[in-house]
Amino acid sequence: MSGMHRGQEIELKITDYAFGGRGIAKIETENGHFVVFVDNTFPGQLVKAKIDVKRKSFAEAKLVEIIERSPLETETKYQEISGGPYIRIPVEEQEKVKKESTITTFSRISGINLDNKFDAFISSPNHYFYRNKMEYSFSSIEHCLETDTEIDDAFALGFKRRGTWWKVESLNKASGLFDEEWETKLKEIRVFLKATGLPAWHPPKKTGFFRHIIVRKSFLTNELLVNLVTSSEGIENFDIQSFASLLKTLFGNRIAGLQHTINDNVADRAKIENGENNLIFGSPYIEEVISGLTFQISMESFFQTNPKCAELLYSKALDYVFEDEIDSDKVVMDLFCGTGTIGQLLSGRKKEVRIVGVDIVEEAIEDAKKNAVKNNTTNIEFYAADVGKFLKQHEEFNGKIASIVLDPPRAGIAPKTLLKVIDLGAKHIVYISCNPSTQARDASTLKDHGYELEKYSLVDQFPHTGHIESIAKFTKK
Repeated sequence: MSGMHRGQEIELKITDYAFGGRGIAKIETENGHFVVFVDNTFPGQLVKAKIDVKRKSFAEAKLVEIIERSPLETETKYQEISGGPYIRIPVEEQEKVKKESTITTFSRISGINLDNKFDAFISSPNHYFYRNKMEYSFSSIEHCLETDTEIDDAFALGFKRRGTWWKVESLNKASGLFDEEWETKLKEIRVFLKATGLPAWHPPKKTGFFRHIIVRKSFLTNELLVNLVTSSEGIENFDIQSFASLLKTLFGNRIAGLQHTINDNVADRAKIENGENNLIFGSPYIEEVISGLTFQISMESFFQTNPKCAELLYSKALDYVFEDEIDSDKVVMDLFCGTGTIGQLLSGRKKEVRIVGVDIVEEAIEDAKKNAVKNNTTNIEFYAADVGKFLKQHEEFNGKIASIVLDPPRAGIAPKTLLKVIDLGAKHIVYISCNPSTQARDASTLKDHGYELEKYSLVDQFPHTGHIESIAKFTKK
């Protein structure tokens, strides 16, 4: 495909689905098929796509627009957003392609055949309104969905248009992913804030007042925690108390707390919660329960996005840990434990087993200790330590580790760190992953060091997206 170049827009027919939510288009050439992977597309669609990466045998492209729908797609009552590209695809079809593509990709990268090792595909208990956090953007450049045109000097509040960082599609009805009442009334919030006369952020010029709204939801109490992020440009003309009154009028006692963050950092990728934060009314946190344990969640704390499904994910991981007898002198180790969710669940399931949580981030360990006290978990201890140096600093655990639970970030485990985990010498490793392709790479390393994959399960935590989570159990031969 010598004529194709980066930035070129072309029409493509999507015929297959690849791991991670990428559609596959095949272009006939005299040398056979040339493959183009297009993000967030589905078999049966005719799409316009923009070439992003060009290689000798394949290309990668970003979706610009869907020209013709797949025969599998249905009408939807929700507003389509770029964060939920498969909202029109029946859930059982989404799950089918996720399962097939993940198993294929995992086997190819790891060199492990999953035929007799695949255990379960776990569906999300809720397919709609399952998220507990959402971030909305303001922009003075709006993409109008009715006319398919760009409007300047606008006041948009919603989500960035697919493939752009500067223009926003205003949310006029629920997206189907987050709280239905909140998203249905977001239009009224937009109208109210526009009437203040203060401008929405202008991303290219990096000026303006209103920047973001971040909302967290508790499924336990049905409360919402709201953070309005603005700049300081014209702040003397903004009455935050009138905004507080509006929220109370629209949602009553569902609003647990309102925060106002003043963020003058113009970098588009800067963490939006950074800046001077003021609690206007209510509480700075909400509470959530997972498998009987209570967690306090602040605006910026990391927490599972789909808590009802996370319960099922953790339950399966605990089954893997405890299906083997654990001797009384042995411990179960929760590595990269963060604020200690998995460790506390482990300690709750088996009170007689000693649990050890380890993380290099000291603040996370402090939070973990507080959570453990709040949940009356007594058979757990937490250490702020580097995984590689842990056994040197705590020789008492040498040869005492029965199982390790790993739940690393999306990038997986750094190769050197994985070797240090292997050196800990656990009999079993239960590896939870939000990116099965990096998990497959690590599975190959574990196999080379004598760990055999015993069981493998998939968990669909994010319906209507290309994401899938996996749990693998390895046993030392």
